[in-house]
Amino acid sequence: MRTSTVLLAALLLASPAWADDLQSWPDKQPQRLSARAEPIQVINLWATWCKPCRKEMPAMSSWYQAQQKKQHSLKVGMVGIALDEPANIARFLQKTPVHYPIWRYTGKDSRAWMGSLGNNIGGLPFTLVEAKACGHREAIFGEVTAEKLDKAVAAARKACSRKG
Repeated sequence: MRTSTVLLAALLLASPAWADDLQSWPDKQPQRLSARAEPIQVINLWATWCKPCRKEMPAMSSWYQAQQKKQHSLKVGMVGIALDEPANIARFLQKTPVHYPIWRYTGKDSRAWMGSLGNNIGGLPFTLVEAKACGHREAIFGEVTAEKLDKAVAAARKACSRKG
């Protein structure tokens, strides 16, 4: 009996309450960051009311397209996660299409969720570059550029090559 209680507690702790609070856009399919397959992940949190978020998205989209054409053993995946209302997201993406997947955070505690990603200040835009296999994680606060993304991804590749 005691073992099952410990196992249940471990499962609850390993699966935070906000694990099911992500949906793909616009089809509203449940998503999990842990299910992303690429070895290096770029996770960008944004909102339509955030001016630097709106400014960085076309450049990030171009950067992502260029990454998809490069031949690397550690592929890069990218997802933009909107902390916004569906109507606002739809209007914005109609005017500013992007070439990477967009998800929407649907939970009730975005600050705690952002904190779990390393954004303890709760500011936007926020970008996380992560390579889980080698334990690399780099947070970028504020507007990103192609140069910042290149440096962060290079650091992830370097960290993983040392551990591989």
